[in-house]
Amino acid sequence: MILEHEIPNGSKLYFGNSAKIKRKIENIASDILDSNGFEEIVTPVFSYHQHLSIADDKELIRVNDAQNNALSLRADSTIDVVRIIEKRLGSNTEQKKWFYIQPVLRYPTEEQYQVGVEFMGEKKLSSVMNIAVDIFDKLEVKPLVQISNIKIPKLLVEMFDELSIDDFRHINIEKFLSLKVDWLEKLVYLQYVEQIDELIAIVPEAIKTELIKIKELCSEMACENSVIAPMYYAKMLYYDELFFRVIDKNEVFARGGRYKSEELTSVGFAIYTDALCDTLSK
Repeated sequence: MILEHEIPNGSKLYFGNSAKIKRKIENIASDILDSNGFEEIVTPVFSYHQHLSIADDKELIRVNDAQNNALSLRADSTIDVVRIIEKRLGSNTEQKKWFYIQPVLRYPTEEQYQVGVEFMGEKKLSSVMNIAVDIFDKLEVKPLVQISNIKIPKLLVEMFDELSIDDFRHINIEKFLSLKVDWLEKLVYLQYVEQIDELIAIVPEAIKTELIKIKELCSEMACENSVIAPMYYAKMLYYDELFFRVIDKNEVFARGGRYKSEELTSVGFAIYTDALCDTLSK
């Protein structure tokens, strides 16, 4: 029996102080983004293309349109924003900097509010990562910024037959160390930018190139509270290189990175409003 006051598990209810905090986060983020030249976009809840964004399509909430074409509810905003700007609005705007404030919806009833940012055609991740740091500073939140490079796990899988991407998804440190490769062990324990130069001198050239990208990003970063996590692998389909997470203890407040949509390289991030609301409410 479902009682009249019940709401589905995973859906969100904001009222009173929590609604006020949610609005404060959104207002601060939109003010900062507007001052940095970003314009707002609100995308449709229904999409034909969400399967291109989600690693596990079982998370999609599926419906059909009037012609019986397969649709799904918006489970991720990034690829839809880029596609709409390029394919639908392309000739009507030259604007490349966009933000959105809207929820994503995943099966069965998971609802997650986000403040998302996409800088289309931009390759420097620091151009948006520092804006995310500004938003957290304005909210007086001091989380940790974790820097990764998605290419490193992919390169290691190519180099070592014993490794698979699942080892990186599950952070299988024992397996990495069991290979007994000196530079790989040092890579596992790499945490701070000051350690990179020593490692660059001994790793294979392909890994060296990706570590230098991490080093350059760290030099452009406006946040001093940061660590490097070269073995971390993001689960999203589209991130292909530099990547960051904003975390506090076990809570993830934001994720962002560099990605490609067709041939267009872009950078962006999403702030997870619900997790931030919980922290600020406390």
